[in-house]
Amino acid sequence: MPRFKTPFSGYSVRFSPFHEGRLLVATSQNFGILGNGRLHVLDLLPSAPAPGAPSIAELAAFDTADGVYDCCWSESHDSLAVAAVADGSLKLWDVSLPPSANPVRSFREHSREAHAVDWNPVRRDSFLSASWDDSLKLWTLDRPASLRTFREHSYCVYAVSWSPRHGDVFASASGDRTARVWDVRDPTSTLVLPAHEHEILSCDWNKYNECCLATASVDKFIRVWDIRAPAKPLANLAGHGYAVRRVRFSPHRESILLSCSYDMTVCMWDYRVEDALIARYDHHTEFAVGVDMSVLVEGLVASTGWDELVYVWQHGTDPRAMP
Repeated sequence: MPRFKTPFSGYSVRFSPFHEGRLLVATSQNFGILGNGRLHVLDLLPSAPAPGAPSIAELAAFDTADGVYDCCWSESHDSLAVAAVADGSLKLWDVSLPPSANPVRSFREHSREAHAVDWNPVRRDSFLSASWDDSLKLWTLDRPASLRTFREHSYCVYAVSWSPRHGDVFASASGDRTARVWDVRDPTSTLVLPAHEHEILSCDWNKYNECCLATASVDKFIRVWDIRAPAKPLANLAGHGYAVRRVRFSPHRESILLSCSYDMTVCMWDYRVEDALIARYDHHTEFAVGVDMSVLVEGLVASTGWDELVYVWQHGTDPRAMP
């Protein structure tokens, strides 16, 4: 299966919503502790030009003076992407322009590391950032300053996720052990969910059920919630051996989730069945910290980790198999 070696540790991978074979990969030097960063734009090749030849081509690479912790594509322009950087900035890149013309914009308000970004898939005109300064911020491309800042979390905010159905609703996950649901029109959160007993590192909305939210934690569990009845989770998914770094709902199947962990594995789950763990992939040799599923090609999965590798494969196949 396609594989790409990055010079730095992988932190995040995202499929393009416009191009079937295009990915965005955020990386950081020295495991993100200290050093530079690089944002890669990769294209899957339809077929390797010769046996043993690379099956992924690098379309572009953009360097930063600090590590890149997260990234996402614009939902309105196929060449635009935003990155969350360790210096607290959000940088906007245009893939159609050379590195010398990038970044096309830099947003600086967070006082600590910017750790997550997510583009609004409904309105398509704005994005959110989450930071270790305990805050979240709402941005649009036509303004140099944020539109709004959301401050309720009492510790680092590690993840943010827009609702795929409501253009004003989003969720956040924090080291304060809560996930929160927000409406950008309100100054305070609409739901505080004490979802885990340890730090919550990730959250994601179900693409087919507007009230269904998944959370992932240092406690090794993934929990699925109905936010209308938050007293107890719909499902408690156990199977990872260490902290669960990221969770994603499938864009194609309502009950399917993908996760990655510090146990170096990527897991696929069906939260509606008793034996929820469908598949476990152990192709990474360091922390697996980034996963995504393609919205354009059903079953196409990507992951990245601290082993400086990006894998792309079809669910059910071996990520390490050579094309």
